[in-house]
Amino acid sequence: MEKKPIRCWDTDNPLYVKYHDEEWGTPVHDDRTLFEFLTLEGFQAGLTWELILKRRVALRKAFDNFNPEKIARYMDEDVERLMNDPGVIRNRAKILAAINNAGRFREVRKEFGSFDAFIWKFVQGRTINHALRDFSNLPAESEESRAMSRELKKRGFKFVGPTICYAFMQAVGMVNDHLVHCFRHDQIKRLAS
Repeated sequence: MEKKPIRCWDTDNPLYVKYHDEEWGTPVHDDRTLFEFLTLEGFQAGLTWELILKRRVALRKAFDNFNPEKIARYMDEDVERLMNDPGVIRNRAKILAAINNAGRFREVRKEFGSFDAFIWKFVQGRTINHALRDFSNLPAESEESRAMSRELKKRGFKFVGPTICYAFMQAVGMVNDHLVHCFRHDQIKRLAS
């Protein structure tokens, strides 16, 4: 019998297992994927990540595969379309934030050449490895996420508080918060070196 890998998340939920094993904490440098995660983290505020994972395919479809160029041009009819789409999170403030953030995202790319170049500067371009033994020491935010939040807000982004920014940093591998006994911890550490 194949030995079950040791994960830092104690779950058998297939959505969580797939996300944990294949995405969470993996360093991301693709601008479209970075925008997707920033948007998903904003939608997740006050909700469970499980709900976001369940709706992710529908969100991708409804938001043009998280293409910031297209989303930045959304009009009132697009907002209404999204508000009437049962597959998405029908929260007007979050939908409007996603559209706003697409425009701000484009501005950052124009200024820095890529969103990747801008966002990874908050960790000096390298994954921070926290080497956690358990989640009791897991921060909800960090000095880096607070700095990121301040800068994003200054640039007009919405739904980018320090806790959302920290969750974003975890998702895109700016921090490695896999527990040290988790099979993904060392994989991410190698990827990030």
